[in-house]
Amino acid sequence: MVAVPSQEALVSSKANRKDSKGRPLWKGESERKSENRYSYAYTDTMGSRHYIYNKDLMELRKMEDKLHRDIQDGIGIYGSGKETINDTFDRYLETKYNLKMSTKSGYIYTYDHFVRNGFGKKKVKDVIYSDVLQFYKKLIEDDGLAVATVDSIHCLLHPAFQMAVRDQLIRLNPTDNAMAEISKLADEGEKKFALTPEQQKNLMSYLHSSPKYFHWWPIFTILLGTGCRIGEAVGLRWQDIDLENESINVNHSIGYYADYKTKKSAYHVDCPKTASGIRIIPMYSVVREAIDILKDEYDEYGPVTQEIEGYTDFIMRNRFGNIVNPQGMNKNIDRIIGSYNEDESRKAAREHRNPVYMPHFSCHNLRHTFITRLCEVETNLKVVMYIAGHHDIKTTMEIYAEATERRNKETVTTTDKDISYLFR
Repeated sequence: MVAVPSQEALVSSKANRKDSKGRPLWKGESERKSENRYSYAYTDTMGSRHYIYNKDLMELRKMEDKLHRDIQDGIGIYGSGKETINDTFDRYLETKYNLKMSTKSGYIYTYDHFVRNGFGKKKVKDVIYSDVLQFYKKLIEDDGLAVATVDSIHCLLHPAFQMAVRDQLIRLNPTDNAMAEISKLADEGEKKFALTPEQQKNLMSYLHSSPKYFHWWPIFTILLGTGCRIGEAVGLRWQDIDLENESINVNHSIGYYADYKTKKSAYHVDCPKTASGIRIIPMYSVVREAIDILKDEYDEYGPVTQEIEGYTDFIMRNRFGNIVNPQGMNKNIDRIIGSYNEDESRKAAREHRNPVYMPHFSCHNLRHTFITRLCEVETNLKVVMYIAGHHDIKTTMEIYAEATERRNKETVTTTDKDISYLFR
């Protein structure tokens, strides 16, 4: 504990000294005329002398009162109030002993990239709610981050600050309800979207007929025909494929990321975070066709020789004979979309019509597209939930609601003439 004089001692010392305005100075207080400010001195249990300053005596005493309350509550003892957000986050992360390496590496990357060299240098005790709001707004408005990315950052800061509350470094968590407030800035355009049936058909027809991109058709077919996450898809091995029963056993995924200890990037095998991630997906006939093409490649070129943490015999290969890098798939998608839109522009000019461009999307949009198509034809949400590998049925219900809303609009559009004539 810090040695702080009692209120009785403070009162008894009022008449001893006065400032230049004739006001009594309490014990520990001094007027520094040359600096045009007042100071308050106290000594901690280690014998170290500390000072707080203010140009106004009354404001200084407010600071003294807060100091007394903090000490009585045990707040501010750790690090003598000098602990930064970075210190707190690092201590928090060390307490998470059961984190998977991929998760921990992701946490560290996100924090180091967006927090550590700026906001993270602030002292924990000085951070207030409005500071957090301003930081989050800056990330969105100035740095161009998606609200979902800021939410990921919030999910690191909030528990770290909560630990500081429990350690009695601060009274309140300044990040409480900050994300709920900042979410109002979300742009509707950032919502996850599914390709329309027309867009999906155009994309797959383009890949199937393109000599340059046909080798991507089997991979896109598996993504759009199973709803696998990209790491799950590229991690599929031949032993996970049951051709006789036409099913796919999803039981792990492949990630490419930096080890949080060595900082070197490498492939890693990750197990599902929840039991719902392990599932057996029935094959659509078109998925079977795609797998047969991959099997022909296997018979012609041999197995993928790459071994990742004991896992071998992957069904997907790149042009170099290795597995497809999950981290690079979105770049491949961007190239395909760019070529598609260039071809569409030329074709539309020849046909004297407006071009219908393919929107930019990611691997996750392909998964979202599959689940949307499934929701359009399957009313049993538990079936959709199982095939998608959702842990929470609320996620399934949200996609089902979106799919139903779109189908309702399409139904009204297609039946408009049949219904409207009854009113004339």
